[in-house]
Amino acid sequence: MGSSTNRTEIIKRRYERIAKYYDLMESLMESSGGKRWRKMLWSEVSGNTILEAGIGTGSNILYYPEGKNIYGIDFSPKMVEIAKDKAKRYGKDVDIRVMDIENLEFNDNTFDAIVTSCVFCSVPDPIKGLKELKRVLKNDGKLFMLEHVRSKKLIIGTLMDILNPLTVNTWGANINRDTVKNLKISGFKILKEENLALDIMKLIIAGK
Repeated sequence: MGSSTNRTEIIKRRYERIAKYYDLMESLMESSGGKRWRKMLWSEVSGNTILEAGIGTGSNILYYPEGKNIYGIDFSPKMVEIAKDKAKRYGKDVDIRVMDIENLEFNDNTFDAIVTSCVFCSVPDPIKGLKELKRVLKNDGKLFMLEHVRSKKLIIGTLMDILNPLTVNTWGANINRDTVKNLKISGFKILKEENLALDIMKLIIAGK
């Protein structure tokens, strides 16, 4: 399969290729619950120093709380530029950087809260990425996630397995990840797990 670094470069190139179309691609999800889910996600977030890991084109920026120290990272330079433009447009003060979630350039125990939304479908080594988030999260901090995962329902889960090679090769997203299991493997404790759309889209809150 190749090293994680090589896979990261391959997926990054795919996201670079679709960056200018990404918001259009996400518009269906946004109109069918995405905006409501993002608002719900950010209503749960607490703490003064917050990291959005995998900021993408900045779909969450509109929902950022005021008066917080917020950082956003993504491995796609083109997506980072789009996110920076949105932050300016919305009048949000955000420190947005190009950075790989598997190799974060932050000190241990830096953040009160970390937020991801539809990110861990495309992290080449999800366990490594989650362990990096755990490293930079404070001991009493929380990880807030809006993520789609493989359905436990036989027919739907099997269909997701069949379609997964197509989605991975098209834009680098795995649609059959078991993110809850991966969180536990990485040493996180599940504090909340709520199904938002069947058992595919989930709101997850985890702690160290």
